[in-house]
Amino acid sequence: MTVRLLLADDHPVVRAGLRAVLDTEADFAVVAEAATAERAVELAAAEPVDVVLMDLQFGPGSMHGSQATALITARPDAPRVLVLTTYDTDADILAAVEAGAAGYLLKDAPPEELAAAVRTAAAGRSALAPAVALRLMDRMRTPAEALTKRELEVLQLVADGLSNQQISKRLFLSQATVKSHLVHVYAKLGVDSRTAAVAAATARRLIRTP
Repeated sequence: MTVRLLLADDHPVVRAGLRAVLDTEADFAVVAEAATAERAVELAAAEPVDVVLMDLQFGPGSMHGSQATALITARPDAPRVLVLTTYDTDADILAAVEAGAAGYLLKDAPPEELAAAVRTAAAGRSALAPAVALRLMDRMRTPAEALTKRELEVLQLVADGLSNQQISKRLFLSQATVKSHLVHVYAKLGVDSRTAAVAAATARRLIRTP
């Protein structure tokens, strides 16, 4: 059976490289490409697609790949979404998994690993890069020390330069709730300031710097 693929990435060179790799597999067919997350959502609903290879970060003004993943997977009989990105932070991984991604692979994965992940996702199973699976296992081993998805979201926005007021509006939270999340973040990371929290979280690859 042929696995029909949609490539969603804002870089034409990346899409061309992926197409060249995937076209070497006899059971793969790239049927569509999208340069924005919004276009990926449209094509996933309009085209006969089995697996979407989804980047996370698109150009300015485009929605995040995890948002597009959630919209795609929410539809009945939706294609499977395999995230293919350069980011391996806890914040990105958790957002993608919660959005319904069937797999999470890094762009430096060898071609045979990418092909295997596509087939695994198409078969309805989970396809996680070894490094990603290890990070999730580490979180499960030390749940009391692990930042929650919401705490990671708040801290990522702090790293992006947003104030507590801006974060409260972005996440539809009260400023008191934002402050409470940051207090928990400081305690878990063993720091006492926003700057130190961002530095510690970045060093541990919990969040990414802008």
